Amino acid sequence: MWPGLHATVPERRGLVNSYSRRVLDTTPLTSAVDQFADRLRAAPQSRLQRGAAAEALGLARELSGWAQRLEGAADPAREMPDAGMFAAADQVTVAGRDLAVVLGTEREVAEAVDLVAAAMKRAGV
Repeated sequence: MWPGLHATVPERRGLVNSYSRRVLDTTPLTSAVDQFADRLRAAPQSRLQRGAAAEALGLARELSGWAQRLEGAADPAREMPDAGMFAAADQVTVAGRDLAVVLGTEREVAEAVDLVAAAMKRAGV
């Protein structure tokens, strides 16, 4: 004869929903960052040299600083280093995704998307 199976079910009030608070959709920001990075990667070296890489680095530094402030980092914020024009796309991606993790409101997401769009326009890519 097989032993009986007994299951203990916790009381409902003891269960915790890890998604009890609303999750912020940062997809518009990550999409904008990915689009800018892809265009930088596809851009010819001459365009990167004419200022697109510098514009991308400026954006990466701005997004990184914003993320550090939201995280409560010690002053002064660490500045993203200049790793060269061919690293600018990756720096924008990293800084944008770091910021997306710490943003708290839809308004902040929209503001970040606007920053990325303006930088992309200035970079000419």
